[in-house]
Amino acid sequence: MTTMTEPPISRGFRGRGRGDQSARVPPGQHLVTDFPVLSAGPTPEPDLSGWRFTLEDGDTPLGAWSWAEFNALPQTDVVVDIHCVTTWSKLDTEWRGVSFDTLLEAAGLSEPPGPFTLIHCDGGYTTNVPSEDLVDGKAMVATLYDGEALHPEHGGPARLLVPHLYFWKSAKWVRRIQFLDEEQPGFWEENGYHIYGDPWREQRYDGD
Repeated sequence: MTTMTEPPISRGFRGRGRGDQSARVPPGQHLVTDFPVLSAGPTPEPDLSGWRFTLEDGDTPLGAWSWAEFNALPQTDVVVDIHCVTTWSKLDTEWRGVSFDTLLEAAGLSEPPGPFTLIHCDGGYTTNVPSEDLVDGKAMVATLYDGEALHPEHGGPARLLVPHLYFWKSAKWVRRIQFLDEEQPGFWEENGYHIYGDPWREQRYDGD
C-alpha cells in the first residue's frame, strides 16, 4: 500500500506531470473546483451487506469479493486529474481503492484473460474499456474520495477510476468486470459516444 505521506501517485496514474495547469487540461475542457454530478439514471442506495464485486472471463467467474473482503485487499492512493466529456476538468483529485493489477493478482491472474472488458454497474449501466487501459497502474476500483467514503452520487460505495479516459469510462456503482474476446459497446457508446474516449484527442462522440 502507498500512503499520502509517500510519493502518492502510482506510476501509471502519473499521466502528464503536475506542472503548468494549462498543460494538464485537454482541448475543449475548462477547469472546475467543485465536483459536478452527472448520472444516466437514479442513484442506487448502497447495500454493503449484500455488495459483491466480481471478475469474469465471459460468463466464467474468476474472483468474487464481499465488501469486507474487497477492503482487505491492498489499497492504493492516487492523485489524478479527471476530465468529463461535458467539458469540465478537475485537477489533483485524491482517491483510494484497489488497483486493477491487485484485483488480477488476487484472482490468481498474471494478465487479463481477454483483450476487452465490459464494466457492469448497479442500475444496469455498462461501459467498455480495453484491458490494456486498466493494467500497469492505469486504473482502480475506488472506494474513497478526498479521504472519505465515496458518496453515492459520485459512485459510492465503489466506482471504476480510469483517469486517462473521459470520465464516463470511470463507471459509478461498479459491481462486475467482464473480460471479452471482442469489443462490446456499453450504454453511452451505444448512444453515440466514442468507443474509446481519449480526452487528449477529443474523442467525445462516434466519428471524432
